Amino acid sequence: MDKILEGLVSSSHPLPLKRVIVRKVVESAEHWLDQTQCEAMFDLTTRLILEGQDPFQRQVGHQVLEAYARYHRPEFESFFNKTFVLGLLQQGYHSLDRQDVAILDYIHNGLKLIISCPSVLDLFSLLQVEVLRMVCERPEPQLCARLSDLLTDFVQCIPKGKLSITFCQQLVRTIGHFQCLSTQEKELREYVSQVTKVSNLLQNIWKAEPSTLLPSLQEVFASISSTGASFEPSVALASLVQHIPLQMITVLIRSLTMDPNVKDASMTQALCRMIDWLSWPLAQHVDTWVIALLKGLAAVQKFTILIDATLLKIELVFNRLWFPLVRPGALAVLSHMLLSFQHSPEAFHLIVPHVVNLVHSFKSDGLRSSTAFLVQLTELVHCMIYHYSGFPDLYEPILEAIKDFPKPSEEKIKFIFSQSAWTSQSNSLASCLSRLSGKSETGKTGLINLGNTCYMNSVIQALFMATDFRRQVLSLNLNGCNSLMKKLQHLFAFLAHTQREAYAPRIFFEASRPPWFTPRSQQDCSEYLRFLLDRLHEEEKIFNVHSSHKSESLGCSETSLQKVASKAPVLAETPCTSGREKTLIEKMFGGKLRTHICCLNCRSTSQKVEAFTDLSLAFCPSSSLENLSFQDPASSVNTQDGNLMCTSLVGPLEEPGVHDPAAATFSCGSAVRGSMVSSPDAFCCAEDTLVPNESGKILVNKNVPQKPGGETTPSVMDLLNYFLAPEILTDDNQYYCENCASLQNAEKTMQITEEPEYLILTLLRFSYDQKYHVRRKILDNVSLPLVLELPVKRTTSFSSLSESWSINVDFTDTSENLAKKLKPSGTEEACCPKLVPYLLSSVVVHSGISSESGHYYSYARNITGTESSCQICHQSETLALASSQSHLLGRNSPSAVIEQNLENKEMSKEWFLFNDSRVTFTSFQSVQKITSRFPKDTAYVLLYKKHNSTNGFNGNNSTSGLWVNGDPPLQKELMDAITKDNKLYLQEQELNARTRALQAASASCSFRPHGSDDSDPPGSCGPAGGGGGGGFNTVGRLVF
Repeated sequence: MDKILEGLVSSSHPLPLKRVIVRKVVESAEHWLDQTQCEAMFDLTTRLILEGQDPFQRQVGHQVLEAYARYHRPEFESFFNKTFVLGLLQQGYHSLDRQDVAILDYIHNGLKLIISCPSVLDLFSLLQVEVLRMVCERPEPQLCARLSDLLTDFVQCIPKGKLSITFCQQLVRTIGHFQCLSTQEKELREYVSQVTKVSNLLQNIWKAEPSTLLPSLQEVFASISSTGASFEPSVALASLVQHIPLQMITVLIRSLTMDPNVKDASMTQALCRMIDWLSWPLAQHVDTWVIALLKGLAAVQKFTILIDATLLKIELVFNRLWFPLVRPGALAVLSHMLLSFQHSPEAFHLIVPHVVNLVHSFKSDGLRSSTAFLVQLTELVHCMIYHYSGFPDLYEPILEAIKDFPKPSEEKIKFIFSQSAWTSQSNSLASCLSRLSGKSETGKTGLINLGNTCYMNSVIQALFMATDFRRQVLSLNLNGCNSLMKKLQHLFAFLAHTQREAYAPRIFFEASRPPWFTPRSQQDCSEYLRFLLDRLHEEEKIFNVHSSHKSESLGCSETSLQKVASKAPVLAETPCTSGREKTLIEKMFGGKLRTHICCLNCRSTSQKVEAFTDLSLAFCPSSSLENLSFQDPASSVNTQDGNLMCTSLVGPLEEPGVHDPAAATFSCGSAVRGSMVSSPDAFCCAEDTLVPNESGKILVNKNVPQKPGGETTPSVMDLLNYFLAPEILTDDNQYYCENCASLQNAEKTMQITEEPEYLILTLLRFSYDQKYHVRRKILDNVSLPLVLELPVKRTTSFSSLSESWSINVDFTDTSENLAKKLKPSGTEEACCPKLVPYLLSSVVVHSGISSESGHYYSYARNITGTESSCQICHQSETLALASSQSHLLGRNSPSAVIEQNLENKEMSKEWFLFNDSRVTFTSFQSVQKITSRFPKDTAYVLLYKKHNSTNGFNGNNSTSGLWVNGDPPLQKELMDAITKDNKLYLQEQELNARTRALQAASASCSFRPHGSDDSDPPGSCGPAGGGGGGGFNTVGRLVF
């Protein structure tokens, strides 16, 4: 049969006749043939495939080989063996060279035919070695593309282990050698297609084996940073950029710009070649990486590289604007290069001669995309002409060409330049080179991030801006004491009086960090705040007890406090007498909450008054279920009588079991809406809840999505109403009734009976997903009212039962008679709770989507007890007389009038943004719009100040001396420490000024510093501007 086929394909018979006979040959493959006949047929078809003189012969070879291999698989397996394949790869086939693409295609098809045979494993092992050898020989793009096709279909042929890394590195080098000399469109398209196949292969390997990514990128940089004149790496390397995760930009750029082994010449060469990549069609994110590298170099003050690269490549970047495929990226890079090159007009003047022709060309084509592009380009040109005025002869033709396009305002131009200056780039990429400038124009001091300590910094700044609390801390006489309060006083004093731009709170961090917090890892700021307040509270109680037992000891050492702290559990269990003086934490943050539970079976009731320092507000089912079906693990509120601090709940960021048992007595009181059962399921939105409305109480199933105030964004007041709304305890959440001696359905209501000076509200954004066993974040936007009216019901009807559960009382009457039986004689029934006005003091924002990562920063303002007091008090009294139902639902509240007045008078000048070491002015409008502008940035912890409440806190001003700006004078020990540090700071400034002067003498130009602003999304977390850490070993857990 092989002789017949051979004679047929070489005969001169008509082609249709040949095709008929070939079809007969293919059909005869079903018949039995001996080993020799099969091998002869396989040999002939192989020769036709590889050496066929025309497409017909090669097509016949493929058809017949596939048919005979299918029906005679053992014989083909014997023919297509390891020795045969190795010979093809190393020696070629007769007249064919071993690097001919036909050989790879033949092997590719052969593997498909024997994929189910055991011998294919031997071929895979062979090819793992051979493909590495082939790549090392720098094959041409066509051969490399065919090899990529083979490896994409048969990933078993890709080298494994360490050889996989070597293979990727060699493949990168091979791409760097690609060249296309043709200028024809067809050949260029084919070349781009071939390069794309190779880069896709690398992407697949990086995904399958992430350990190969970093060595591959190092090889890319080695290629483009080479300064040798004999080798110019191919622009095809740009095809790899789109496959590098954008999340790695920060880490890679930091590592690259901070590497002392990278010489300036190599870095300049690498930057120039990356700019050349803008010419590569279809490549994505090249402009993003180029701009990131430009900013990274500016951050480490490598200005010479930036100058050289800009002057060398600015015209090339401008010329790329002519090509639609690469125009957007080229315009982004051109804009950054020109706007950041602010010390000289040289770069702009290089492109000035080309602007008019480009504008006229795009105006004439009439395309909508061209018009949109010209709007951006002309805005850039206007900015540059404004910045470098004084060249009318150069600019007049340009201004005439762009006269029909809008011109940006002077304010916008100044803003754009302040954003783009080299000297204004964030130094988060180079903390060791941060500028030693003085305080910002805000007059506030930032806190240096010590390595993912933004959770502490944001909380400390919020507490510092709580004016009354800060003044009380600074006024304490703690000389000779080494307590945590003393360290907080030290920190507050430095924040108020240091001349540094930012202060490093290392001592306070080590003293205040909860023992279960892992250093240099992101933590929950709410959990930290609870722990801190509870430590300060317990410490003061312990110190008071210690002082009463040892009155002769006026000081308190840290050792003595630790000894007494070991007795804390005993002390905490001791009921508080009514004569005990409140601690500072109780005075400033302590409130009381009365929980009332009524058994729905026997109508008996019980109640308890418990202390709290913050309220944890869960999201209403309507607002949370739309974005996330969650179950939040809340524990029971287990409070000792008379003690401010109730046993801590499992925090929203805290995994169950994370709490250190030894630290349990230091947990801060937090009231959370939920069940009385400690269970991860206890706080699921599955039970029924009674929600008050204008017509009374209605039963609402929490599984049914409903908006608390219609279809608008929920407000903090909505969440507070949901927290205080009556709820039915059913199913697994049933209440144990002592009267019934069994679990029963019950109604639970909560009322605030004593309001704190500062109300801390935590929005429970982090939830536990029972299905996937992960913690998720609720990204719902929440409206933050400037004025919040807290419903407080101060009644004495149950004073005899204060701070303890009442005895069960049997009620058989209706609910209408219930209040009459509970009301003691001579006591008037309270109609509605009093609405106590609170002003928003600070907001701690979490940026991110995970509870294990992200960044914290805070908005805050100064609020004293004397602002608009008469107006607010009068209006708050009016509010208290309004309908309780309308207030509880947060509808049509007259507080909007107060809020509008406060916004008009105060908000534009009083708000600050504290983002670690950076402090800037901001506005309340920015606070309100933060989540709408940056969806991952959400309000998490809120601090509200009770309005016009001095309570004698400043009554001792006259005895303490003159208070500067309302703050008390510092103790001599603190003042001496601050004076010493300020002198040291001035010496550092002088030394750095001398160093900069020496450097400026040898520099080719000078740079003007520019101010900073807060318009960029503030969610960064690095050593200088956010969370710490760095290097490639942190890629697995990036913090932004």
